Amino acid sequence: MKTFIRNNGLSICFFALFVATFVGQIIFGFKEHNKELIENGASSITLITYFSTGHFIESTFENWESEFLQMGLLVVLTIFLQQKGSSESKDFDKEEEVDREPSSSKKNAPWPVKKGGWILAIYKHSLTIALLLLFLLSFLAHFYGSLKDENEQLSLKGMPLEKASQYIADSRFWFESFQNWQSEFLSVFAIIVLSIFLRQIGSSQSKPVDAPHTKTGE
Repeated sequence: MKTFIRNNGLSICFFALFVATFVGQIIFGFKEHNKELIENGASSITLITYFSTGHFIESTFENWESEFLQMGLLVVLTIFLQQKGSSESKDFDKEEEVDREPSSSKKNAPWPVKKGGWILAIYKHSLTIALLLLFLLSFLAHFYGSLKDENEQLSLKGMPLEKASQYIADSRFWFESFQNWQSEFLSVFAIIVLSIFLRQIGSSQSKPVDAPHTKTGE
């Protein structure tokens, strides 16, 4: 068990933080939604019912969508773009290990590398494909949840409901998206630029403390 925790400490820590904060979101989102329902003259709902509401679906996938978009674009753009001095960038002045073609003779190479062909062709881009697919699925779930929440609110007010074809151009949906996207892009910009001049000893996201500001990559 100790070996498992040591080998997987980073993922365990972040997954535990995810679970803790997700539970917090559910608890306070449930209370907030019931408060809105009562203020609009409706009856409160149970926690189980809350999981199927647009309020829960929209608030969850709105955030997941922006995270996967951010990470997907970071993976893709670091292939082609450089930031001199940043630990988040490749050094284009020297050959990078990640640019070399995979070899099936390498010890402990993943099975797609040994298989070759179209499986390897997909595997070479599998990280980007997975992240962008997760973004697309989250985007669709966000749209569904946001539309459902909008119609739940319109129903409480006795107003006509919106169709998906109408809501895709609605300012609320795109406001929800852009307010999250911009914050994610700002955070990536911050780590790219700040890692040029600032250091954190012991972190893989930082250059060595005594490295010059012009050193690119970790």
